[in-house]
Amino acid sequence: MAQVQDKLKVQREYAIQLLHQLTDEYAILKPEMNQISGQYPGSDDEFAVLEEFELLIVSICGYANQIQAIGSVKHLDSAIAHLQQLQVFANSTIAQFYSETRGHYPKVQSYLQMLDYLRLLTLEYLQMQQTMQPVSA
Repeated sequence: MAQVQDKLKVQREYAIQLLHQLTDEYAILKPEMNQISGQYPGSDDEFAVLEEFELLIVSICGYANQIQAIGSVKHLDSAIAHLQQLQVFANSTIAQFYSETRGHYPKVQSYLQMLDYLRLLTLEYLQMQQTMQPVSA
């Protein structure tokens, strides 16, 4: 049990460190994001690349912020399910953008990779927490 708690602590610290890194690097993305918004505006029936990007950031970083603030999230089971569904590169708009623009927007592409890694770290952390919860009768 203590070993799992130690692993949780390390996992939490690493997720928080990555969250801070992503927060710092977000400001650096502005020039590339301005170019992307002009080239990939979206349409009436689908979100633009940047809208999808922002939705992923808000969701994934939101969970990581909760872990930073309180060590867990509200509604653990639904958060785990949501993070499993939020696969960055399973999003068709993001995946298409990523494959079409290889090498053109390296900062945004690197950010997407780190964002998905934060999603995985957060998911693993929450799953470990879930296994530690006592089973109610």
